[in-house]
Amino acid sequence: MLTIAAALLPLPAGTAPLPPVHILLFAGPKQHGAPGRHEYEKDLREIAWLLEHSGANREIKADVLVGQKPRDIAMLEKADAIVIDGNGDWLRRETGGLFPQYAETDGLNYDAPTTAALKEFDALLHRRKTGLVVYHYTMFVDNRAGRIWLSNWLGGAWIPYVSHNPVDTWAIKPLATKHPILRGVKPWTPREEMYSRYFLPDNPGRTLLLTAKPAQAANGTGGPVAWAYDRPDGGRSVVWGGNDFHDNMHIFPQQRRFLVNGILWAAGVDVPSGGANDQMPPEF
Repeated sequence: MLTIAAALLPLPAGTAPLPPVHILLFAGPKQHGAPGRHEYEKDLREIAWLLEHSGANREIKADVLVGQKPRDIAMLEKADAIVIDGNGDWLRRETGGLFPQYAETDGLNYDAPTTAALKEFDALLHRRKTGLVVYHYTMFVDNRAGRIWLSNWLGGAWIPYVSHNPVDTWAIKPLATKHPILRGVKPWTPREEMYSRYFLPDNPGRTLLLTAKPAQAANGTGGPVAWAYDRPDGGRSVVWGGNDFHDNMHIFPQQRRFLVNGILWAAGVDVPSGGANDQMPPEF
């Protein structure tokens, strides 16, 4: 648990400070992937540190939960935004963050306890307008019911075996929009397994943020790899297709700024005018 407060802007005399903003970052146990890849806990602990040093005008308190399903609603009640990284349903031996593994289901629905937990999580998002941010393998949900839940929360879906996730060198650039998440974000070109070719039906609440083009023609012409979603319930969600190779967190300040900007926005915090601080975090 991290407790270092973000730097606060001066307040007018007699003005009480706003309460801290609470961010819960969920990391599953180390799953498939070679060393240096799918290092979910390391990634999220570094993002938590960055959030608490973001330069936002609110105190940020970030907690990282590792290896447990975030099913305790009492624990989630205080979160202004929830960040989930790397908990798909592909392999039986893995543990999903919200959904059971595909092989443990009929592929169409979930058992009664899982369905009840998902309804409770959904009700929490609606009631508190909790921000929801997901990265990379979190989007790999093959069960039909799971994809419907994710689509409703995120405003789009990644469809296993139809969408795309090749490893390549990706030229990433912000799209021409004034969205707060893009403040101070410049292009970068990482080697990455990029989740891409999403299913994005028409939705006025969705704002595309980043597009990326792979270096190899065999991997397609590229397209959207991140978006923001103003949900009908008044909450906010963010999707980002990267965060496979852990080194990118240290190599590219642009990626660090983009990730922190997105979480601040999802939590309802004003993104600094030049973007969040993008200093190098310690290695956890």
